[in-house]
Amino acid sequence: MTSLGVKKQGFKKKLFTLLIAGAMLCSLSAPAGAIDFKVSGEWLVGFGAGTGELYSHYREPGNGPKQKTNSNDIFEANQRVRLQLDAVASEALSGTVFFEIGDQRWGMAEQGGALGADGNNVIKLKNAYIDWMVPETPLSFRMGLQAVALPNSAGGSAIMDADAAAVVANYKINDNVGITALWFRPVNDNFDTKYFTRNSDRAGYLDNMDLFAVTLPIILDGFEITPWAMYGMLGKNALRGLDSVNDEEPWETSDGILGLTIPGLNPGFNFADGNPLDSSSTGKAYGSMFWAGLPMAITIFDPLNIEIDLNYGYVEEMGRYDIVKRGNYNDMVRGSTQRQGWLAKALVEYKMEWGVPGIFGWYASGDDGNVKNGSERMPSIAGAGNFTSFIGDGNLAWGSFDDSCDWAMTYSGTWGIGLQLRDMSFIEDLTHTFRVAYWGGTNSPSMVKYMESAYSWREGYGGDGPYLTTNDGLLEFNLVNQYQIYENLELNLELGYVVNMMDQGTWQKSGYYDGQGNGKFEKQDAWKAQLTFAYTF
Repeated sequence: MTSLGVKKQGFKKKLFTLLIAGAMLCSLSAPAGAIDFKVSGEWLVGFGAGTGELYSHYREPGNGPKQKTNSNDIFEANQRVRLQLDAVASEALSGTVFFEIGDQRWGMAEQGGALGADGNNVIKLKNAYIDWMVPETPLSFRMGLQAVALPNSAGGSAIMDADAAAVVANYKINDNVGITALWFRPVNDNFDTKYFTRNSDRAGYLDNMDLFAVTLPIILDGFEITPWAMYGMLGKNALRGLDSVNDEEPWETSDGILGLTIPGLNPGFNFADGNPLDSSSTGKAYGSMFWAGLPMAITIFDPLNIEIDLNYGYVEEMGRYDIVKRGNYNDMVRGSTQRQGWLAKALVEYKMEWGVPGIFGWYASGDDGNVKNGSERMPSIAGAGNFTSFIGDGNLAWGSFDDSCDWAMTYSGTWGIGLQLRDMSFIEDLTHTFRVAYWGGTNSPSMVKYMESAYSWREGYGGDGPYLTTNDGLLEFNLVNQYQIYENLELNLELGYVVNMMDQGTWQKSGYYDGQGNGKFEKQDAWKAQLTFAYTF
């Protein structure tokens, strides 16, 4: 059979499958006349240029050859489609399924963007849940894969804002007060002993992480506050699996690197024996996790808006590990996997006819320089800070090029202050938002002596972000322009620039001091320019 015949046969099979699926939907909808199907979605097509890397070249420890950071194209084109189908039986019962197609980089065969556009692994199920109410009560439930965001204000959630398998119960006490209870399971059944020769536990054994939260939203005239608390159980093998099978990478999901954001580890640590999540044994079956928050918004002084958010987090020690000090294997320290810390952030803005000027800031606890007592940075599950849009999530939360600066922002180990002019409009249907923010570090510079190389500060990409000491800093500029072409079509132009103020003198004190050299890096500024067409319905 010719290749053309194979393609035709494959097309016929796909067409036949679609026809069968359509017939099934029609047959299902016929007797269930009361079911109302609603479709919504989002198309993003973007063109971007830039580099998110904060250093251009590096040299490995041991006086290795000078190497470029990456070989990514400066310009890229991408697209993403999200489709949501709601099957609504009544106000008390409905079901939702939410698919995502992409991201698809134009020209990349693996993602279906090359000639023929027939990639395999581009369709993903993001959400699938049911909503229902207990008859004759104000108690409602949502069960299934869903978006889970802990209560937050002033810069987004630094602890959890991602998709997860969960059960959420809401009870409306009165018009001003409600209560929400939540159980979600971020990970389970990912541990396989064949990759871990040091561990004799059975596959899938004690590898679940379960979290239970209670929130109390209170809404008054001009004032909102939502105190909340969350307790978690961390199985001894919960962070052993998936990308850590090579004994090199921390436990990673599509929404964040839990191996960095939960235990008291630091990016770029000079571990003595491979992956510490494998080698740090413990006699505990489960460890405790705890978070609490107090977000509030004050609008009683309208047009003045004040938002404040306070957070605390703690993860119990689940074993210890050996870490090499200044590259000397005769000088090793037993580090702790305990992690606890806090974060305070605030936003003050004043609404005017032409826009909304404001000031924002945050301060998070940082490491004290002693690895024996763990980390003092606040732990998180999957943060999504949105004060800014380059080192953060503050615009479309989508990049149209390979942007290494697009971290899962948790603010851990940093402090910052910024100014913004939001939603400025001088022409109909055209708005602008400008931000400038300084990012500083709260981690002790003495932590550098435990790092593997002079560029270990950037190993937190996808987790907490860059590891900043009190000697380091970043200065970020954002300009977001939004033009409403039609009611459902937006043209979004984002410009961003990050001035690199990492202190090379501090980081030269890291790594190997046994005659091999500790590696070097040549820092550079990061920048991006992306044009995105967003169609929503």
